[in-house]
Amino acid sequence: MIRIDEYPTHELNGIKYRCGRVQPFGASVVSNTGINFSIFSKDATYCELVLFHHGAPEPFARIPFPEEFRIGNVFSMIVYGLDIEEVEYGYCMDGPYDPEHGYRFDRSKILLDPYAKLVSGRNVWGREPDWSDQFQHRGCVILEDYDWEGDKPLEIPMKDLVIYEAHVRSFTKDESSGVRYKGTFAGILDKIPYLKELGVNCIELLPIFEFDEFENSRVIDGERLYNYWGYSTVCFYAPKAGYAASAPLGLAADELKNLIKQLHKAGIEVMLDVVFNHTAEGNEQGPYISYRGIDNKTYYLLTPDGYYYNFSGCGNTMNCNNAIVRNCILDALRYWVSDYHIDGFRFDLASILSRDENGAPMTSPPLLETLAHDAVLGKAKLIAEAWDAGGLYQVGSFPAWGRWAEWNGKYRDCIRKFIKSTAECGPELVWRLKGSPDLYGNRNSDASINFITCHDGFTLLDMVSYNEKHNMANGEDNRDGNNDNDSWNCGIEGETDNEEVLKLRNRQVKNAAGLLLLSRGIPMILSGDEFGNTQSGNNNAYCQDNAISWLDWNKLKEHKDIFDFFRKMIAFRLQHPVMRRSDFYTGQNMLGYPEMSFHGTRPWELDENAPFLSFGFMYAEPAAYYGTGEDAFIYCAVNAYWEDVTFELPVIPEGMKWEVVAYTGSEQPEKCSVDNGNVHLMGRSLMVLIGH
Repeated sequence: MIRIDEYPTHELNGIKYRCGRVQPFGASVVSNTGINFSIFSKDATYCELVLFHHGAPEPFARIPFPEEFRIGNVFSMIVYGLDIEEVEYGYCMDGPYDPEHGYRFDRSKILLDPYAKLVSGRNVWGREPDWSDQFQHRGCVILEDYDWEGDKPLEIPMKDLVIYEAHVRSFTKDESSGVRYKGTFAGILDKIPYLKELGVNCIELLPIFEFDEFENSRVIDGERLYNYWGYSTVCFYAPKAGYAASAPLGLAADELKNLIKQLHKAGIEVMLDVVFNHTAEGNEQGPYISYRGIDNKTYYLLTPDGYYYNFSGCGNTMNCNNAIVRNCILDALRYWVSDYHIDGFRFDLASILSRDENGAPMTSPPLLETLAHDAVLGKAKLIAEAWDAGGLYQVGSFPAWGRWAEWNGKYRDCIRKFIKSTAECGPELVWRLKGSPDLYGNRNSDASINFITCHDGFTLLDMVSYNEKHNMANGEDNRDGNNDNDSWNCGIEGETDNEEVLKLRNRQVKNAAGLLLLSRGIPMILSGDEFGNTQSGNNNAYCQDNAISWLDWNKLKEHKDIFDFFRKMIAFRLQHPVMRRSDFYTGQNMLGYPEMSFHGTRPWELDENAPFLSFGFMYAEPAAYYGTGEDAFIYCAVNAYWEDVTFELPVIPEGMKWEVVAYTGSEQPEKCSVDNGNVHLMGRSLMVLIGH
């Protein structure tokens, strides 16, 4: 039986078509005979489908949507006889041009479909486009026929995650990476054994939605600078083609899906850093790419006189709590979870998502609530960067509905200050190590994403090597980037061959990593920190597609001791569930000890309200409760003082003894011993012991 809707009803220059299906939006294959095109615009008075052969400068067809092809505010059309692998498409819209009232329709512009599943035109990273091309970002149609072989999102409990933040290109682009397809999804595939060895179980990728690396591109001192990080989205549904070795063959989606499937086989979740707060269209002087020409008033927050609100710091702000935009974001996230098996999302400048159409913060933002309770996203991790460029800071108060976690910026600041001997941070540090119950007491420690470094700022080694940022290579006279880094160069600014300074930096890196991986809450590591990667003091490498940003894998040999320390502490964390307990239980457990306790240089003697630099904290882990096989006590002695300190260890049950697990003051911690219940720590060092 042949369906009625497989019959074309119209024909234009040999191309046959008929009224389409309003859902789903975007371009979708309907049987083997046609492609359904569907697009929303509230205020457009005219819509035209524009069809290109792959790479052709001029379209081979322009098909206006007849009035009867419009249902409500949706234009839809099924076109027959198209070569799915060859066709590229866009739209022309017409309507009022009245910027003061928010209308910016321009019939001369060819616009990218907001729901395009693949974008061509920029298939090779860094290849300068033909600027005379009237249609730079072209929608493509893909077949959703990838064989997942039974794969699905892993659903690792949030409390068990160790997150590894990485930039797709930076991770393997350097020659030292040794992979075949450098700087691509396929390149990460070759590094899965390395990630397994390190022990992380979640990789968080900086933006991989299609973006334009040539946005604000410029040449400084002979070096081409790019929109390198990609925090300026062109299309929310399409993977960045320039990150795929197979993109010229139209296989970017399959290459990414294969990477995700193989990471899942290795027990590693995949989280995406997503940018829904603004788009690449910029402010009033920005280009027409998509949303501006399709329905400017719907998609963007506008001032009363038609200008763009700029809470993102990037020229425009998405109208996220408009019902249409809210559904667009929800559809995108559902698509990435269902069709790419993504495990979770980190939302860039997520506080913007809580603003209403006038830019004011909302108590119960519809978008955030919808994402928290959505059926398809029910097991996906949701993590907020709980601030924005407009001054809204919501760390500890982000609207959560029991689902949202947050990047804990207060954790970062406290750890950085404490390890450089700021005693006044001692009392706050107690809260941070507990999982920040002062911030998340009405949730749990799972809500706290603990980090010390991320893509934005110094690397961990640079944090202990530079007092000041060194961003001259960015071409902005060192004005860009954060001035408040809470860093300390250990006595000499930048590179040095001073052995004492190098040893101190080495200890400080390990001290920071030790605290991070022994804290309650979810640890996040910046890629390369585990082997002393450096950006030469650049704390804002957003534009650097070169050795400043690329990981130098030679450092893995140079700083193997740092890598071994990270690997040991990650494994230790995953072996001991007491550190991963997510509630804020403070009473005694089955061993008759507080589950987590804090100590001075003498057991049980710490004034948690007064400044301090030397202290200890202990976990008591009953095997009967945690199913670990044997009872254990974990004690961490921390000396942020610049002179040696002796710690008296807490007394543990008879028949148990203390054993040193790690010591940042020695390359051979296994040779360290406990002397009559005491341990001796050199200045600025950390020791981890286990009692069993």
